Amino acid sequence: MTEDRASSLPGDPSRKELVERILRVDHAGEHGAVRIYEGQLAVLGNTPAAATIRRMAEQERKHLDTFDRLLPEHRVRPTVLSPLWHAAGFALGAATALLGERAAMACTVAVEEVIDEHYASQAVALGNDEPALKAVIEEFRQDEIAHRDEGLAHGAASTPGYEVLTTAIKGASRLAIWLSSRV
Repeated sequence: MTEDRASSLPGDPSRKELVERILRVDHAGEHGAVRIYEGQLAVLGNTPAAATIRRMAEQERKHLDTFDRLLPEHRVRPTVLSPLWHAAGFALGAATALLGERAAMACTVAVEEVIDEHYASQAVALGNDEPALKAVIEEFRQDEIAHRDEGLAHGAASTPGYEVLTTAIKGASRLAIWLSSRV
């Protein structure tokens, strides 16, 4: 254990438990992201925003493929909540797309802001442990920041009710993260 992890407090997860939580929750999050974009594309079809959403969805699929590979490599089971996130992700994507292209982009901004914070905290928690996993997290974090920026560039902040919508999505995302890391 490195010095970074040696300073952990009583009740903190062990290094093994930390890695299990990270892999479990990140797998769930990438699965949810893929489903959000699938829901948005089901509604938006071939609108101007659809090409951008398809590009972001492809990156999320690559992220999911990585975690699909890492789970068995580390002998970690996925969250038991996967069926819920499968349905909820699609529903969130479709619902925001029904509100319009800018609302779909607002959803992306909200989710990616939470994921940016989440991945940053995971990198800090890993310290110098698990350098390969930390590199994956940092790479994917940069992709998520780029998605947020694309959403903003496509008018997300001009969505009517933007603050209310993004606050609700951020709260739901944080709850999903908390649950998926533990269950």
